[in-house]
Amino acid sequence: MARIIIAVLDSLGVGSAPDAERFGDAGACTLGHIAARCAEGAADVVGGRQGRLHIPNLTRLGLARVTYEASGLQDGLDLSCEPQAAYGYAAELSRGKDTPSGHWEMMGLPVAFDWGYFPKQVPCFPTPLIEELIKRAHLPGVLGERHASGTEIIRELGEEHIRTGKPIVYTSADSVLQVAAHETHFGLERLHRTCQIAYELAREYRICRVISRPFRGETSADFRRTTGRKDYTTPPHAPTLLSIYAGLGHPVIGIGKVGDIFAYDGITSSVPAGGNAEILTALLSQMDQAPDGAMIFANFVDFDTLYGHRRDVAGYAGALEELDRGLPELESRLRETDLVVLTADHGCDPTWRGSDHTRELVPVLAFGRSVASGSFGLRNSFADIGQSIASCLGLEPLPWGVSFLGTRRPSGANSPVYYPTSRF
Repeated sequence: MARIIIAVLDSLGVGSAPDAERFGDAGACTLGHIAARCAEGAADVVGGRQGRLHIPNLTRLGLARVTYEASGLQDGLDLSCEPQAAYGYAAELSRGKDTPSGHWEMMGLPVAFDWGYFPKQVPCFPTPLIEELIKRAHLPGVLGERHASGTEIIRELGEEHIRTGKPIVYTSADSVLQVAAHETHFGLERLHRTCQIAYELAREYRICRVISRPFRGETSADFRRTTGRKDYTTPPHAPTLLSIYAGLGHPVIGIGKVGDIFAYDGITSSVPAGGNAEILTALLSQMDQAPDGAMIFANFVDFDTLYGHRRDVAGYAGALEELDRGLPELESRLRETDLVVLTADHGCDPTWRGSDHTRELVPVLAFGRSVASGSFGLRNSFADIGQSIASCLGLEPLPWGVSFLGTRRPSGANSPVYYPTSRF
């Protein structure tokens, strides 16, 4: 039975979504703009990366081609290579451009309702929510209470937080409440307890997530966020491919923050991992040991958290090149019927204004020893990913999505071939 490996390159958009103007994101293209900046020498950085974006393995799988087809951009992209994967790109049906909505939709569950959001004012949080949080978490008060970049507000208020013991509470354009606190001066367990209380309080306001943001350092000059982050996410409102598949008795392995994103619904085991390098190591390890029929789901968070939100073009480019160098190791571990789907959940164009996600089309690259190459074009929903996987696994059709992969068993073959199909 096939194993399914899903790798989400968090925030790697490939061009403006059809409704991007509604979000103020018309013209955004995460990968296209990174490649163009590298080509013009604007993304050179101390540490060795310089010149054109060098991602030969991702290009071989079709990433450059889908970026061009989705956006029309080609500067810095190698379009001479004929993709050796089934490839296309997808638009999002869900109403938001947040991480849970993107992940749930790719697993067959679009978010057709509006999350609650905190207004762009100071203070941005309802007074009853903050007062109850202070009371129940036994806090001396809170700092922040506004829309902010996480790294910037920690740099600005971190020293006051250490001095007063008041955690930093802030939000963004997403449906989220975030709490930042020092791992030792405030305590990681105390931070997680505070976030659990905040999550319970925020549900009244239809807030999707509460995120703990631990950091270390003693002054604004050396504060840095750590890997002790934890997300408290509203559970999916209906079954996803993960919960359906796990319910049939199959292992569903979440790596990194995947478990948090799905509120552990449909996750039979969760492998902790911090940055991209740890996540890739964990993914390779699971591929070495996971049995036939397993589903392995990894989210490469650094692209979004460290580089997209921080508008760090050079860092994003370097991280892409690092992952690209690791892809041959992943491919070497593939069994005959394994199917890999490489995609993204939204955009976060590091050349764009502000620090929020961007509403973009996402790449969808499907490959493996039994996957025929070819284009399946534009998909109208991320849910086509889940439907395609369900089809390959022989499951009942999901309520949403149209498969972009068919199966056939050539004469004399022991295993089926997955081939790209039209959405019509």
